[in-house]
Amino acid sequence: MSLGQVVCVVSGASRGFGLSVSRQVAARAAPGSALLLVSRSEETLRQEAERLRELFPGLGVHWTAADLGTEDGVRRTVSAAAEMRSGEPETLLILNNAGSLGDISKSFMDFMDLEEVNRYLSFNVSSALCLTSSLLKTFSRRVGLQRVVVNVSSLAAIQPFKSWTLYCVGKAARDMMFRVLAEEEADVRVLNYAPGVLDTEMQQEARTLTADEELRRTFINMKNDGTLVDAEVSARKMLDVIQGDTYIRTNRGHMWISMTCNLS
Repeated sequence: MSLGQVVCVVSGASRGFGLSVSRQVAARAAPGSALLLVSRSEETLRQEAERLRELFPGLGVHWTAADLGTEDGVRRTVSAAAEMRSGEPETLLILNNAGSLGDISKSFMDFMDLEEVNRYLSFNVSSALCLTSSLLKTFSRRVGLQRVVVNVSSLAAIQPFKSWTLYCVGKAARDMMFRVLAEEEADVRVLNYAPGVLDTEMQQEARTLTADEELRRTFINMKNDGTLVDAEVSARKMLDVIQGDTYIRTNRGHMWISMTCNLS
């Protein structure tokens, strides 16, 4: 399956799910497409961009090292995306994957530092809002352009997990934020996609640092039992959903609701 000619922006592209999604998009994009990899890890981005250029010579692979928790990081990312605006691509695909766990060694009662909380929300919530809105304005509505926005979600958006206060807050806020986008912009396809409990570096942090013993033990057991989800598999399934246009709609016809990776 081909995505056709696409301009794609992937945040958090240097590792884990973001890296897997970037590789899947590169494999499915038609020649003449453009891919922008965004992360704070400059050297990793450079190496991955070089690798993708060798594998897919018809694809324009760009990268920008940016801290999306800052105004400058968002601005530089939008500027880099704007430089890819040439011709008439069929699809704009924005993948909001960048995110962090926060300090999962703390309980709710331990969060008394306002600056710490604000830093977390700036990177995990505010940046996704400002980046997405800016990119949608940069690639404005036109006939023949399908604009697709993906928010990488989590079960934590709807279910509380002990010692994961910041993570749960951030994921819940992002889910609602993108639901509002879908209500306001009928021509924009919006997907809140929960990729499953992935076998990534972030999951390793969860198994090591989670303060709640029961939750930490659950993750350790999943790793030992081999039931963690492979990031490449989940990335493929997400793109299958996007390409197959199999989102679940509300009666209004344009509201795209959350989906979770199902490997069965």
